[in-house]
Amino acid sequence: MFVQLNPTIPIYVVDKGSGYAFAVIDYGQEHNLIWVTAINDTGEIWCAPNPKVRIADNWTMGRNRSADTTVEEAR
Repeated sequence: MFVQLNPTIPIYVVDKGSGYAFAVIDYGQEHNLIWVTAINDTGEIWCAPNPKVRIADNWTMGRNRSADTTVEEAR
């Protein structure tokens, strides 16, 4: 199943950087979700597996950076 996200979701992809997920691919129960993401710094489009995807910080919601990313990585 392919689902277009509207609005896009700001995320961080481990080893790639910050970007916006604009779609999700679900191949079923034996597979990770795949987040189709545009990376901010490079303009590249990556299909990132769910374990590599982190939701962006949101100070208002009290959501802080995950423990495995540093301040510099999340910029």
